[in-house]
Amino acid sequence: MSKYCFGIDVGGTTVKCGLFSTDGEALEKWEIPTRTEDNGKNILPDVAQAINGKIQERDLDKEKIAGIGIGVPGPVNDEGEVPVAVNLHWGRVHIVNEMEALTGLKVKAGNDANVAALGELWKGGGVGYHNMIMVTLGTGVGGGIIINDKILAGSHGAAGEIGHAHAEDAVKDPCNCGNCGCLEQLASATGIVRLAKEELAASTDASMLREGEVSAKTVFDAVKAGDDLAIRIAERFGKYLGEALAIFACVVDPEVFVIGGGVSKAGPILLDYIQKYYREYAFTACKDAAFALATLGNDAGIFGAAKMVL
Repeated sequence: MSKYCFGIDVGGTTVKCGLFSTDGEALEKWEIPTRTEDNGKNILPDVAQAINGKIQERDLDKEKIAGIGIGVPGPVNDEGEVPVAVNLHWGRVHIVNEMEALTGLKVKAGNDANVAALGELWKGGGVGYHNMIMVTLGTGVGGGIIINDKILAGSHGAAGEIGHAHAEDAVKDPCNCGNCGCLEQLASATGIVRLAKEELAASTDASMLREGEVSAKTVFDAVKAGDDLAIRIAERFGKYLGEALAIFACVVDPEVFVIGGGVSKAGPILLDYIQKYYREYAFTACKDAAFALATLGNDAGIFGAAKMVL
């Protein structure tokens, strides 16, 4: 009977590692550096060494380890293969085959945003639900879709890339993906700064935001203080994201939207602006979807990775 599993979240700077009991308790968490030099050839061997070392240190019986789940910043196909992961300097890497050979354990791999969504469903903001869209608002806009408790990956492992839905014709500079007017350019932390600069340039209204450097945090701090210009920015942000989520809801009909990432630290007020426009534009049957803040923070990836193998 399995008693343990490992959850691994590979980032561009560090690899987060977790040893879990099969009921979801995090028994130990640690990190190792992500060595991206030489096209990232050391990354998986380093992860395997960390896992094998932990098994030895704790004198774990391999027969009682359900396996290893691993999330990576790139698309992952059904075979556990990554065609490319730019942040890791990887070309085509077969994660599952390589990690199974290095550890002798069963391995499952997935895109990091999708895996984090699974973690939030299991032990975070999505607890109690089975169908969820996770939205991560950071430097970009990431996402993950869970249907009937399983990650929806799509044919290229690219399902849930909601940040690259087209949201605005007027944006003419390219997104990191090469297209123009992506949701990521308008609703991420950097997107909120874009909206703020536009509003500041378009009016001479007094605002706290004229007093220093503008960031997503200063915008929502100003919203909480009742700053009219900041409120206009929040309304625009909420409209872009709320409209987009209403469209996604027509496709997958989620029970809940879980909002995470650095911007979500603004708290419940953030949900108010998104929910307002979501309710306005959502299809009737989808209007009652719940909204919640993510709760696992940077641990969502390791929890979701562990859940993949259970």
